[in-house]
Amino acid sequence: MQINLYTDGAARGNPGPGGYGIVLEWPEKNYRKEFADGFKHTTNNRMELLAVIEGLKKLKGSEMQVTVYTDSRYVADAVEKKWVFGWERKKFKDRKNADLWKALLEQLGKHTVKFVWIKGHNNHPQNERCDALAVAASKQPQLKEDIGFIESSPNE
Repeated sequence: MQINLYTDGAARGNPGPGGYGIVLEWPEKNYRKEFADGFKHTTNNRMELLAVIEGLKKLKGSEMQVTVYTDSRYVADAVEKKWVFGWERKKFKDRKNADLWKALLEQLGKHTVKFVWIKGHNNHPQNERCDALAVAASKQPQLKEDIGFIESSPNE
């Protein structure tokens, strides 16, 4: 089954309050679902990664064909250009967001995943919706702690 996963992350202040937005679409079933969550203190890159991880976690089946659409070159290039696999071999030494890269690799192992970079803020309907979800999530009154950011940040 082909799944389209649209994702976006946002942080106000970078670091600052942040959130992610997800739109999952199953074209064959004419089905669409949206998800979002917000965090007190995080970065844009962490939210971009977390959006993909959480989107893949939402898939109930295994070995699905997933196309991830993201406006994050940070995420898309790391996977499509296979950089993340080199980082993994080096145990993510001196690599930011190692906790999330490891979590992403775990999710990638469950499906056949292709990443497509799309230009952000370019009137792409699903990307614009993900951005709106991410920004709204970052403004919620009860935001979660981004434990991985706190643990990897000195003086926090």
